[in-house]
Amino acid sequence: MATQLLVKGGFHLTRQTTLKKAVSISGHGLHTGEPSQITLNPAPAYTGYVFRRTDLNNFEIPAAPQFVARVSYATTLMRQGVMIATVEHLLAALSGSQVDNCIIDVDSLEVPITDGSAEPFIEMIEQAGITTLEAPRQFLRVLKHVEVSQNDRRMSISPSETFSISCLIEFPHPMIGTPRREIELTNGQFASQVAPARTFGFLDEVEALRDLGLARGGSLENAIVLTPEGGIMNREGLRFGDEFVRHKIMDIIGDLALFGMPVLGRVNAERTGHGVHTALVSRVLRDDSAWEIIDRVSC
Repeated sequence: MATQLLVKGGFHLTRQTTLKKAVSISGHGLHTGEPSQITLNPAPAYTGYVFRRTDLNNFEIPAAPQFVARVSYATTLMRQGVMIATVEHLLAALSGSQVDNCIIDVDSLEVPITDGSAEPFIEMIEQAGITTLEAPRQFLRVLKHVEVSQNDRRMSISPSETFSISCLIEFPHPMIGTPRREIELTNGQFASQVAPARTFGFLDEVEALRDLGLARGGSLENAIVLTPEGGIMNREGLRFGDEFVRHKIMDIIGDLALFGMPVLGRVNAERTGHGVHTALVSRVLRDDSAWEIIDRVSC
């Protein structure tokens, strides 16, 4: 089978990867508003992504679907009552940069929101550098069509020789509408076309969210804020004309990182959120006939 190799920097990554050195960043949580620092550490082959709460005796929470606890406005993982929140942007950056193994130290409940995109995490990864490990890179290859739906929210994954996402979002706001975008994640497409897209919210929902204990760290510095009058509050404008749907694609990539390895499959998502994304991961993994693990690709 001729499978397209993922490429970064002109090198075919057929072995597992990790970071060359540790790198840190500080900020605050989008929902808690509390200070937070993370450190991305090199990790051995077959580690995957593991969060380590340094404020709780280095308690470890693997990034895996069985540890998904909450999916309202962010993806939160929990193990034995210990949580780590808003993991999707960081996981998207690691996955999109083809870093297979990383131990993520966090000194708080929530990963920093940075500027609302994955770009600062991409910069961290570039600063640390990527190195290959003496283990074959494993891929989860989708073998049949799998679909989940919740009312008008639908998401599916089908067999493919590459990893691609087609995404449609729908919001009754003139700045958003019903855009659709498709992207094949090869040759650095994530860093240039997806990572800079910021999270977004609506001004008339802010107080209600804060009453629920959410968005307490949200601001114009880390989110696009849409107004009831049909505009946005951010003076610098949008980074892309379709920044909103690009950000949704980033969320999908981050949530699909819970598969634990790169995916070969075609994703179609319509009006989805974290709940649908994580439900698809669980649905696929529960069906042994829907996937296989391969450790080599050819072109």
